[in-house]
Amino acid sequence: MLSKLLEFAYSTGFLNITGPQAIMIVIALILLYLGIVKKYEPLLLVPISFGMLLINLPLGGLMAHPGTEPGGLFYYLYQGIELGIYPPLIFLGVGAMTDFGPLIANPMTLLLGAAAQLGIFFTFIGALLLNFTPLEAGSIGIIGGADGPTAIFVTSRLAPHLLGAIAIAAYSYMALVPIIQPPIMKALTSEKERKIVMQQLRPVSKTERILFPIVVIIITGLLLPAAIPLLGMLMFGNLLKECGVTERLSKTAQNDLNNIVVIFLGLTVGAKASAEYFLTAQTIQIIVLGLIAFAVGTAGGVIMGKIMCKLSGGKINPLIGSAGVSAVPMAARVSQTVGKEYNPNNYLLMHAMGPNVAGVIGSAVAAGIFLSML
Repeated sequence: MLSKLLEFAYSTGFLNITGPQAIMIVIALILLYLGIVKKYEPLLLVPISFGMLLINLPLGGLMAHPGTEPGGLFYYLYQGIELGIYPPLIFLGVGAMTDFGPLIANPMTLLLGAAAQLGIFFTFIGALLLNFTPLEAGSIGIIGGADGPTAIFVTSRLAPHLLGAIAIAAYSYMALVPIIQPPIMKALTSEKERKIVMQQLRPVSKTERILFPIVVIIITGLLLPAAIPLLGMLMFGNLLKECGVTERLSKTAQNDLNNIVVIFLGLTVGAKASAEYFLTAQTIQIIVLGLIAFAVGTAGGVIMGKIMCKLSGGKINPLIGSAGVSAVPMAARVSQTVGKEYNPNNYLLMHAMGPNVAGVIGSAVAAGIFLSML
């Protein structure tokens, strides 16, 4: 009887857990707290942190490769990331929820979205100088786009061993947009610039809205074929929304399909954050570099906004440049909040949505460049 009890005891996780696994469980609990209590990107942070919790419980075998016995549950779900399925499906839902009207009404804001991608390439160079391989550096740099699905898509292709650290860094900084961006925005602009009231955007016709996703995917697809999976699904989702004859498909892409994919994506990304991969000096470097990437991207958008403000004779509020990172719509809301702080009559939200959705396109284009070159 005693031997059976001992055998049972040694089969439990209590006697098999390691110090690193215990640390990862604590980290997972902290992330759950941030997602549930602080509401930091809860739709993704909660699944990711719970996946991290599950994978670090010993003897679960959730990521076990199939052999003499069937593989673990997360091993099969992870194939959606490894095969590049989940991120484009997320982009399908994002496209169905995105209004490109502000960008169409003011195409110049595309420059703000492009300038905000500066953090991606700046950090790519920085990662190379820290002796990361070009493939790893490309995966780290893409954090600067503040686009979780794009970061996951690129990393799964270039450096899958870094997926856990990069995904958590990307989504953490997306959640911290209201904290990280305002000091940078205020440091780079004058009070006079922050008070600028922009003119109302022109109405955008239905024909323009329908043609936009079609024209964009033809141009970008021919220019960067590697970006077609992300941009193609983004534009297809937007076409479902704007064409007016596929309302059921649009609602499915926005809600049911998107929610299912988010659950699978979050859990399996978290499953890559096992102790042996996550608790390394390299992870700390990735988190620091990710913050630099995001800060430089924000600064790039604001600086371009200042340039456009000068060239337009003071008609463009440079605060909207910070929305060029593709954390939709949170970055646009931050532009609105900071602008209203200095001028209660200011309403920058719709103006900021132009560079914000341009940032989504820009980060996908940057991903295509990395995938083509590396």
